[in-house]
Amino acid sequence: MNVYVDSSVVLRRLLREPGAFERWSDWDWAVSSELLRVEAYRAIDRLRVMRSMVDEEVAHAVAVFRSLTRVFEIVPIRPLVLERAASAFPTVVGTRSAIHLASALLWVEEHKVALVFLTHDEQQARAAMACGLDVQSAP
Repeated sequence: MNVYVDSSVVLRRLLREPGAFERWSDWDWAVSSELLRVEAYRAIDRLRVMRSMVDEEVAHAVAVFRSLTRVFEIVPIRPLVLERAASAFPTVVGTRSAIHLASALLWVEEHKVALVFLTHDEQQARAAMACGLDVQSAP
C-alpha cells in the first residue's frame, strides 16, 4: 500500500495522543508535503514555549519525528502545488489541508500510482474522498 500521510497522523503519533495510527509497517511507500516538517516543528516549539515540554522532551520529539519521517518522499511546496491548492475543491478545506491535498493529487498525477490518504481530520478526509482519493481515517 502506498500512502499519503498528512500532518495530523504524524503529530498524533509523535505526541502520543489517543487514537494514533499504529500500522506504520502496513505501507510500501509513504509520501507527504514539505508542510509536514513545518507543522511538526511548530507544534513542538509551541509546546516548548507553553512549557508543556521540557528540553529533554523536545529533543526526544524531534528525534522521533526524524525517525518516523526519514523514509517519506517529501513533495516540495512548489508553485504548481500552491496553484492547485488555491483552486476550488469539491468540499470546504482550509489552507493547510488544501496544500496537503494538492500535494497528494499532484503526486498521483505525476507518478501514476494510487495513494491511500491517511488523516485524522474529518473535513480533510471528506475533501480527499471528494477528490477521488482512497482515504483511511485513523480513529
